[in-house]
Amino acid sequence: METRMVKNGIAIFGALSAAALVAVVSVAVSGHMVNTFMWVRAILLPLVAVVLFWMAVSASRGSRRAFDRVRTVALIMPIAIIGVDLIPGVCPPWYAATQIVCMVPVIAVAILTRRHR
Repeated sequence: METRMVKNGIAIFGALSAAALVAVVSVAVSGHMVNTFMWVRAILLPLVAVVLFWMAVSASRGSRRAFDRVRTVALIMPIAIIGVDLIPGVCPPWYAATQIVCMVPVIAVAILTRRHR
C-alpha cells in the first residue's frame, strides 16, 4: 500500500535524523568542533519528521491539503538540505554525508507521492 510506504519512509527519515542528532552530540562530547548550523539542523530535522509523519497520517485519512503538503515538503526538502550542505565550509563532509543519507527516504516519499495522487 502506498500510504504505508510513505509513512514508513517518513518514519525511517525520523530514525535517521535522530541518529544524526546522536552523532552530533557524540562528536561534541568527544571535544570535536560542532558549529551552530549543525546543532540547529540536527535538532530540527527529527522534529520535522514528526510533523511530516502527522501530515502523512492526515493525508492517509483523506486530507487533500495534508497530501499536498507532504508532496511539496518531500520534493523541496532534499534539494534544500543537500544544496546547503554542498556549500563549502558550511559543515564537515561527514555531516553532509549523514544528511544525504537522511534524505534518501524523503526522496523515496517524493517519488511515491508524485506517482499517485
